[in-house]
Amino acid sequence: MRFIKLFLVTLFSVALHGVEGAELDLSMLSLSIEMEVEDAECEVTSSTDITYKQTEEGALQIDLYYPDRPAPATGSPLVLYIHGGGWTKGNKTIAPGWKQMTVDALTDAGFCVASVQYRLCTKDGEITIRECVVDSIDAVRFLSKHAVKYSIDPNQVFTWGDSAGGHLAQMVLIAPPEAFVGDPALADARWQMQAGVSWYGPCDFEKSDLFRKPDGTGSAERFMNRLLRGDETPEVRLAVIRELSPVTYLRSDMPPLLMLQGDVDPTIPLHHAHYMKERADRVGAPVTKLIVENASHGWNHRGDGPMGMTLEAVIDRTVGFMVAHLNDGPIPSK
Repeated sequence: MRFIKLFLVTLFSVALHGVEGAELDLSMLSLSIEMEVEDAECEVTSSTDITYKQTEEGALQIDLYYPDRPAPATGSPLVLYIHGGGWTKGNKTIAPGWKQMTVDALTDAGFCVASVQYRLCTKDGEITIRECVVDSIDAVRFLSKHAVKYSIDPNQVFTWGDSAGGHLAQMVLIAPPEAFVGDPALADARWQMQAGVSWYGPCDFEKSDLFRKPDGTGSAERFMNRLLRGDETPEVRLAVIRELSPVTYLRSDMPPLLMLQGDVDPTIPLHHAHYMKERADRVGAPVTKLIVENASHGWNHRGDGPMGMTLEAVIDRTVGFMVAHLNDGPIPSK
């Protein structure tokens, strides 16, 4: 329906600025508008492969998934979904399974979901996690700048991501965007972050013990070639690690964050959720942690007993957390 609305705006523009002396039958134009909108309400509304910035590596794009209901006058609240993959792989495709289930649940609740493509880290160190953060923030900048065109509310922006995407969701939510300068064409964008959800995302690369598995193996060192270019001095190295660690940006007035984590996750150990909550409590930051027993990375079952929550329950808690932080409460269904 949103793209038909844009087309109608063009019709109005032609009507108001058309050929001099031409006559326009406004009653027929009005009838045409009503018929188009009525038909459009029956369609699934989504748009894919929208370019939000150009880089030396190529165009970066987003896919938008809209709720199947009329948007509020201010536009639909936006959830930026950031995929996982260790910052080195993955894509914006919403595949069947928990991704599709969560997007469906979010759109059913009235959110527009934007799945973002970002540059992936390279072995030569030319693209690092910092570029992943910049790209993700630029996606928000782009959508906020073009909020009317895409029928979204730039004053209600949420984040959600899994694994590496959980880390990026934390960064987009609470890191100061001015510290991650991106596309100059998007520099004047303004938006308001509301809340975010991190599914088993790391929070601190400086504290290496957080990556230690129950068997004693594991270290943050395995991610250093994605954080660093390799030629940094010790001082610069530490500064970069801290800059890209969400724990650095905890503060009492930050948007609320939910850390969802499985208790037997060998990829991003449980310590991250506990540590983020511990550090948040020290400064009064609004961080909530939710631990799922016998759950591994990707919400796969692992352990002797049943999972502490079903996948459906995890998704319900994710969506419910965002709904609870909407400006005006739940959005009425159509």
